Amino acid sequence: MTVPAIGAVSAALPNFAATRTAPTAPTGLDAPGPAAASGSSGFAAMLEKGIGAVESAQSKADVLAVQAATGDLTDIHDYTIAATQAALVTQLATTIRTKGVDAFNQIMGMQA
Repeated sequence: MTVPAIGAVSAALPNFAATRTAPTAPTGLDAPGPAAASGSSGFAAMLEKGIGAVESAQSKADVLAVQAATGDLTDIHDYTIAATQAALVTQLATTIRTKGVDAFNQIMGMQA
């Protein structure tokens, strides 16, 4: 793959500043989901946001894994970081689920 000269790039994009789009919202736990955008701030919204973060991290790792396997990925450390993040987010979600189930079982075992 050849990299074009800086002059060629700047000539091809004379109005680069005018054509740029606004940056998108970051993915992960700090990205507002549909429930957060509508003003809802309940447990369901937080749960939806967390599951979305897990899916996003896993999807990013999957895409980078395919790129690494096909040779399209230039920096293999990008895949390593994404795979580690996906594993950690999945582990966190699993731990939270387990704690929630344990708390539910403990509440259900209480006598009135």
